[in-house]
Formats: sequence, structure tokens, C-alpha cells
Amino acid sequence: MRGVVFTGGRELQIMEFPDPTPGPDEVVVEMKASGMCGSDLHQYRRPKTSGGANATGLPANPNPVIAGHEPCGVVAAVGSAVDPRQARVGERIMVHHYQGCTQCNHCRSGWQQLCQEVPVKVYGSNSHGGHAKYLCVPANTMVPLPDELSFSAGAAIACGSGTAYSALRRMNLSGNDTIAIFGQGPVGLAGTQFAKAMGARVIALDVNPQRLQRAKEFGADEVVDPGSNDPVAAIKDLTHGRYADLSLDTSSNPDARANAIRSTKVWGTMCFVGEGGDVRIDVSPMLLRRQMTVIGSWTFSNIIQDECARFCVERKIDVDKLFTHHWKLEQAEEAYKLFDKQSDGKGVFLM
Repeated sequence: MRGVVFTGGRELQIMEFPDPTPGPDEVVVEMKASGMCGSDLHQYRRPKTSGGANATGLPANPNPVIAGHEPCGVVAAVGSAVDPRQARVGERIMVHHYQGCTQCNHCRSGWQQLCQEVPVKVYGSNSHGGHAKYLCVPANTMVPLPDELSFSAGAAIACGSGTAYSALRRMNLSGNDTIAIFGQGPVGLAGTQFAKAMGARVIALDVNPQRLQRAKEFGADEVVDPGSNDPVAAIKDLTHGRYADLSLDTSSNPDARANAIRSTKVWGTMCFVGEGGDVRIDVSPMLLRRQMTVIGSWTFSNIIQDECARFCVERKIDVDKLFTHHWKLEQAEEAYKLFDKQSDGKGVFLM
């Protein structure tokens, strides 16, 4: 089979790999959709390793890893020790794209990415991911995909959309709340979509006019361009001096992160989900004297992933609306060059 491999320096190759065979506790998934996530760009942009390519023109790394951590497809083969209640051939599934020790409290509660006992496998990063025809993973990472949802919707829920949903649930968002969402890329836009479905008033912020327009289409009550306006002053004005009840930063931008805190009300809650980067916080005026709660939310458990899928079905949320580009694996180079600009929406590979 062929798989997409990031070779560093904003380059990739489509390489040949043997078709996987499941071990006793594993399943092989025939991929139907594999989403492109902003976190993929950290791998895509990483510097080339010293030594460059070998004599065959392939990367010097002797163990190339297939990219893609938003896998969704159909079970194609099942290991001999897998309980039929866990996975069956032909079943439509998403993958919770982590594996830890499987036995600690974090793993047993569905948060395998928080395992402290062993180095965690992250599919598409340090273990093969979904940008290929097949993916072999432990059966305990399977999450059912409801029949009402497309494979591309399942791919979005497998990371980007699921991340937004989990953050909103962790902040206990309700219909009484006004939330300011900084960044309207795929995760932020999913946040806008879910927050509206939960009944909240949404203020969407981004410096890209196209993304602000999409935020309106996804239900944002107000949009703010921080490049043209003071976002804190704008949110204060839009809330009649009260500021937002909650704020969510998906941008990873240091200024946006600080402004998200400043634009949240006294006793309010601010949540970081954007990966990487930093932020400077003046603790006394920004946090202590406002009784502020600041939290970090990293993806979701497999239980919350399943809950997110059911929420989308019950509320009839059009997750597929997030995707602006649909690609074949053969178009991976073009797809990632466009995605790297971070000026458009979300892309997905369909197999």
C-alpha cells in the first residue's frame, strides 16, 4: 500500500509499505477518510534531519512513519483475541489516535494520551497514521461511527472537531453564556458550530476575512477582526461592559491568548486548545484580581469522542460543512502546500 510520509522542510513523499496484518489484539482498518489537522503542520514543517536523503532518494530515516491522525474507515481484519463486541469486520469506526499502557487509571478511563507509564503512541506522529489505504491499531482504540455520519465527518470528530467539543464540555458551556472564540480555523470553526448548537451566544475572532465570513455561516452572532479592532474593547462593547463569560483560544497566537484572558469576565473561564507557542500573563491584574480560571484542554477521551458523534447526530450538525477541500492521496503534496498557508478551511483525503 502507499502512505504519505512527511520528510521535513515542508516536503513529503508517497511511499510503499506492506499491507498490515493484525496482531492478536489488533484490527486493520480500511481507510475511507483521513482528515488534515493543524497539528499535522508541526510534523510537515519540522526541519530536515541531518544527512538528508540517502542514495535512493528516500529520507535517511530508516523507519518512516505514515502521517495522519484523523482516521476513519471500516474494519477489514480482526486479530484472533479481539472480542466481537469490540470490533467486527465491516463495522464503521473512528480511531482514538493514541495508545498508552492500557492499564493505568488514565488509560482505563479513556485518556490514553495522558498515560504516564509508557511512551504514548500517537498515530500519524510516532506511529503509522491514516494517510494510507490501511491502518493497523489496537482494538481498544475503536470508536463506533454512527450510520448517520459520513466518513469525513468521522475523521473531523477524530481530532479537530472532537477537540473543540471536549473543550466546550469541559468549560460547562450553556445557553446562558456568551463565548469568545479566538481563531476560526478548523478547530475554532467547529467550536463556533458546537457552541451555537449548545445554545450559546458566540463572538468569533480571526484576522482572515474569509474565515470570519465562514464563522457567520456557522452561526456566529458577532465577528471581530483583531487586526482592525481592539478585540478586548470590542468584546466589552458587545457584552455591554460585562465581557465574555467564557473564552476559547484555538490560534496559538501569544497576543490572542492574552486578549482571550483580558476579554473574559470576572469569575470567568478561559481555555487554551491551540498547540505550541507561549503567552505572557501579568498574574495579578489578569488572573488573581479577577478570580479567573484558566485551563488547558488537550483533545478528548474515547468516551467523549463517542459522545461528540452522538451529539452531532442528535442535533443534526452538518460536520461535513467544515471541509472546503477533498483530496486523493496522490494529491498530498498539493494539499499540504495549500493547507500550510492556513488561509483556507479544512481538507480531507478520501479513499
